[in-house]
Amino acid sequence: MPLCAGADNISLIADVDGDGQRDEVRDPRRNGTITVAFRDGDERSEVGLGKARGFWEKLRDAVREDMATRGTVGDFDGDGYVDLALFHSRRDTGDNHSDKMPLHEMRYGPLARDLTGSRTGTIRIARKSVVEQARATDTDRDGRAELQVSQSDGDGVLLGLTGRQAKGGVTMGEGRLHEDAEEEWRQGEPALWQDFAPCDA
Repeated sequence: MPLCAGADNISLIADVDGDGQRDEVRDPRRNGTITVAFRDGDERSEVGLGKARGFWEKLRDAVREDMATRGTVGDFDGDGYVDLALFHSRRDTGDNHSDKMPLHEMRYGPLARDLTGSRTGTIRIARKSVVEQARATDTDRDGRAELQVSQSDGDGVLLGLTGRQAKGGVTMGEGRLHEDAEEEWRQGEPALWQDFAPCDA
């Protein structure tokens, strides 16, 4: 079941858990704060990114309030299943960025309903500063998603990174976002999933 853009332009429709039913991935600002609504007949259950972090990860960060979790879904390896790119990093304080990212991994689908994957891979990323936003795109419509990340470079500057599947994980390249792109990332876009094909009626 291919991933497609929902009619509301703020959701992605896909069979996330591989059970043959259409699930809904919502990300109203497309910044990587996703919620997955799993469908089981007429029943729906919603799971946020907080569920994706394991018990020990949650326990380790229980006293911390300065961490951010971001994630996005797409078929990064082109096998027809939905994958999850997941980041957990320390937020910036003041003008300086913090290099602490205890979690940066790919979870390959089909995904379980706690957002664990059937297998995992690494996200090769040079910096460990906070991931402000993450999104999957398929701009060339080749069925293999690209991972787009907006990452802090300190002093309010964002770096734009693009990652593609390679050697069992995703490798991120680096480049500075142009000024308009920074504003788009910060404000969100009106047609958030327009780079995916729209779902059939």
